[in-house]
Parts: sequence; structure tokens; C-alpha cells
Amino acid sequence: MAGEININIVTLLLLTVFAKNLFPANGSHNRVQSIFSFGDSLLDAGNNHYKVGCKSQADFPPYGSTFFHHPTGRFTNGRIVVDFISELLEINLQKSYLEAEMEVEIGNKKYYPSNGLNFASASSGVLPWTNGDLGIMSIQDQLKNFHSILHKNKIPKEQVRNSLYFFESGSNDIYGYFLNSNSTIDANTYIQAMLKEVDNFINKIYKLGARKIVVYSLGLVGCVPARVLFPGAPTNIECFEKMNTMAKDYNKGLEILVLNMPKKYHGSIGILADVYTIVEQLRATPEKYGLSNVSHACCGHGTLRGSLQCGKKGYELCKNPNEYLFWDYFHPSEHAYELVTKEIWSGKDAYARPFNLKTLVNKEI
Repeated sequence: MAGEININIVTLLLLTVFAKNLFPANGSHNRVQSIFSFGDSLLDAGNNHYKVGCKSQADFPPYGSTFFHHPTGRFTNGRIVVDFISELLEINLQKSYLEAEMEVEIGNKKYYPSNGLNFASASSGVLPWTNGDLGIMSIQDQLKNFHSILHKNKIPKEQVRNSLYFFESGSNDIYGYFLNSNSTIDANTYIQAMLKEVDNFINKIYKLGARKIVVYSLGLVGCVPARVLFPGAPTNIECFEKMNTMAKDYNKGLEILVLNMPKKYHGSIGILADVYTIVEQLRATPEKYGLSNVSHACCGHGTLRGSLQCGKKGYELCKNPNEYLFWDYFHPSEHAYELVTKEIWSGKDAYARPFNLKTLVNKEI
């Protein structure tokens, strides 16, 4: 009888281990259960809405109308890349840092969410002074906020180590360069200053515990409908190539930083999400991706619907937002974000290097 009991206990233990492997916690098959995002409007999930005095906003209709059916502070008609990746990981969408902070401060929550936080702030740049007059959170301030909650022990160290870290920033710095006609700094010097800030960010986020870091390249910044607002830019369907050249040079520097990460930071794994190449492909064969318009904004006004922010007085709205590459004068549509996500998640190395995000997620650290 004792022998039978021992055998039954061993069998039960084996079945339990098997079940845990087959049906992991939280219903997910992935090693990552948490994402921390830093950057600008392409990643912002609503921080600017909670930032007192911030002038860069998307918290009014028709933003959010396609998926959430109400404005969320995201600068598009629905979800952004980090939202789609969260869905692939089978975790809840991250709250904006300022929203979560408010809940902790008033006592509704003791700790910050276990699925991560979004620190991104629309209109911010990698340079600390970019759009500072708009009341945004610079990338440096975003990092300070992350450091602060870690210092208060509001996020478990294990979560910090096993999370994904997203970085996407730089387009607003380039826009600022072209808007400042009085600038005496040459483009290369300006880009090197930007890359120095990115290098500092990677160094600091690693020291805070980040190990799996995803750096997003800039897209075709010279092809946004808002290019009609920049002096010397083409106002037809052609892109502003001087701006795109600057973005490509910046992206080359980003890739060098990413490839050097494992050598420079022991135990770290980085990938470059090549948004530029992905968007080039979307523009080259739009019909393949269900797109009918890759030059105009769905929502806006004027030439290319690029001279007025969506939702402002006098705006016009297209009938089928997800047939457009651009939702408003600067930002992609939800469908475009979904297409970009698919290529970063499981695409070939032309789109994510040295391997795709799905591979990174399941790597041991």
C-alpha cells in the first residue's frame, strides 16, 4: 500500500510539472509578462493627457474612434505597436505611467502594474530641450520617473529583469532641426548629439536592470503628410528626402549601438526594429497590405490633409481609416501599426535584427 501511495505521489508531481509547462501562468507561452516603453507619440498611451499644462494632446475625438471608440491619448485611431505586442504576449495593455502613479498616490493601488508601464510622451525627443515649451516629458525625465519608482521598491526586481524595454525617439528632434532656420549646427553634428543621448539612455536603463531592449528606428519622417508645413519641403506626393536622409543616418547609428550592446553590457540582448524598411515596403506595394493611400492623412485638412491636426476645427475625415498609412498629419493608422508589429514580431532580419521580437521574447537571460 505504501509503495502504491509513493508511486501515486510521484505520478501526481510529474503531471503537475507537465501541466505547468503545457499551460503556463497567465495563459501565456512567453517568458515576458511585462513591457516598459519610453519615447514619443508613436508609443505614448496617454501620459500627456495626465500631464498638467501639456500642450501636445490627442485626448479628443476622433482619436481612438476605430478600436477603443473614445480618445485614450494615443495619437491614432486605435492601438499602437506596444498594444499589439502586448496582445501577442497575452498580457493586458500597459497603463500610462502618470495614470498609474495617480492611482498609487491616492491609495487605490499599492504597487505599479505587473504588466509594465508606458512612460512615453508625445512630442518629446532624445535631446532634452526638444519641444520643452510644450510641457512634455523628455526621454531623460521618463527615465528619471522609472528610476524613482524602482528606488521606492514599487516594482519587483524580478519583473524589472524579465521585462521587455522599448525605446523609440528622434523624429521630433529632426523636425525641430528643419523648423529652426537659424540653426548653425550641421546635420551630422546634430545626429551625433542625438546618438549620444540614446547611448546614455541604454547605459542607464541597463544599470537599472533592463536586459531585453528593443530600439525602434525612425520611419520615413520626410514622408509624413505634415511635411507641407516645413520650409522647402515638396507639397505633392513626393517625400522630403533631406529629412529622410537624416533619419537614415540616425538609424545607422542606432544599429551600431544595438549591435554593440551584448559586448558592452554583459547579459543584455538588443534588437533593432527597422521601421524605416518596413514602411518603405508598405509604400512600395500598398495593395498587398490592404492600403489604398500612403501619402495623405485620413484625418486633417489642407494639402495631403497635412496642415491641420486631426480633431481641430475644420478637420476632414476619410471613410476607411485603415486603408490609409497615415491617420493624422504625423502618425500612422492603427492598421499601419499592426502591419509594422507583424514584421517586427515574426519577420525576417531585414525588419528586425539580429533576430525578430518573438525570438528575443523567448530567449533566456
